[in-house]
Amino acid sequence: MNPELHRAKAERITRSMRKLNDSDYETVIEACMLAGSHWLNFACHKMELTSPSTDIMHAEYLNGIHRIEISLRTPALLQAIDEIESHRAGFVRGNLDGGEQVAARCRGLLNLIQREASAAKPLKRPGKDELSSTSQR
Repeated sequence: MNPELHRAKAERITRSMRKLNDSDYETVIEACMLAGSHWLNFACHKMELTSPSTDIMHAEYLNGIHRIEISLRTPALLQAIDEIESHRAGFVRGNLDGGEQVAARCRGLLNLIQREASAAKPLKRPGKDELSSTSQR
């Protein structure tokens, strides 16, 4: 999926979330995870870590190289995705107290993810001339 389609889907999910209250915490947390995953894919495509034909389905299953690369380039994005994911078992599938507060936290994390993903850029690689001049030093 291309980056702009990921952006459009994330934005559509976020607009739909405006209809929810934090008392709908299961749905809010799940929607934050889904929109956050689209922003993660948007960022990875923009950073040229993944091609449009390769999407990350679950951030927790990223291979070590991708996790390190994303963490170095957009550390807050991956930390926020991981935190939202950590809330799903207890609040979406479980019955922990404090779901409304966690929903509000996840909304804030999604805003952070969106900002980080929107700022993602390809890594500037030195050109051929730059490499040859560096190696002659």
